[in-house]
Amino acid sequence: MGQCGITSSKTVLVFLNLIFWVEDEVNSSIMKVYDEYNGTNSNAQSRAIDYVQRQLQCCGIHNYSDWQHTRWYEQSKNYSVPISCCKSNAGSCTGSLTHPEDLYQEGCEALVVKKLQEIMMYVIWTALTFAAMQMLGMLCACVVLCRRSRDPAYELLITGGTYA
Repeated sequence: MGQCGITSSKTVLVFLNLIFWVEDEVNSSIMKVYDEYNGTNSNAQSRAIDYVQRQLQCCGIHNYSDWQHTRWYEQSKNYSVPISCCKSNAGSCTGSLTHPEDLYQEGCEALVVKKLQEIMMYVIWTALTFAAMQMLGMLCACVVLCRRSRDPAYELLITGGTYA
């Protein structure tokens, strides 16, 4: 039973470390993905960024001004951010930085990390529930074994009623 408790606490620590690893991994990989953005649907990175910005209603890594430091911004020479940064209620938004009120103000990095941490918490709660069920099963098995050792008339459920 002690070994199970040690294993359960190690599992919880692994999951907690995983939450912080997710944040570090998002921080390092999001910069690469934004740098590979080219604004076309043929590029997986571009589709992913556009999807995340629309779904999470965010723009850039920390905010919309992060786009000014990307290769896409410098190559496009139109001095705007992707259309996916436009608020859904801004009908005439072109992504121009001259109208920042039409753009989502919050960056995507914090929102992505928050979403991933929410998912990881569901995983942790599921693992803890499963561990609690295992502990309950072990407790029931111990009760049965203790009762069996105190009661000599306890019979096994094997045909013939042989004793162990």
